[in-house]
Amino acid sequence: MEARSRASKRQLCQSGVPWLALAYLLSCLFASSKAKVFSRCELAKVLRDFGLDGYRGYDLADWICLAYYTSGFNTAAVDHEADGSTNNGIFQINSRKWCKSLAPSGLNTCHLYCSDLLSQDLTDSVVCVMKIVQEPQGLGYWEAWRHHCQGRDLSDWVDGCEF
Repeated sequence: MEARSRASKRQLCQSGVPWLALAYLLSCLFASSKAKVFSRCELAKVLRDFGLDGYRGYDLADWICLAYYTSGFNTAAVDHEADGSTNNGIFQINSRKWCKSLAPSGLNTCHLYCSDLLSQDLTDSVVCVMKIVQEPQGLGYWEAWRHHCQGRDLSDWVDGCEF
């Protein structure tokens, strides 16, 4: 009888793993239901209000260009990497170092869940991206910014936007 009880407990623990994964996926779906695809000027205004224009020497157009080429201005964007990590939200912040996902090995430097980055409220995304850009690479941390934005005239990204 005791052996059956232990086997039953072991089976419950093993079946808990899929439930944890399901709970995480549902939290992502719930966060995604609160997601938003911003327009260029709408995002420019929000990021300006957060103080990103000129932050660490980057113009507002740099941030808009980055958001476009990483997520298409979509707060629900999630990209899965070959190493099992994910890039999350409007700035595609990676779970390997910056946020907490199901993978227990991530550093979570921004002290938040990756699903928090999928909200239309950009507070968590902006606070985290401000930490990332303090790294020596700055916006160069993002390959998309290096290839599409760095060293280019980005004035079109904010032209016509009224603040």
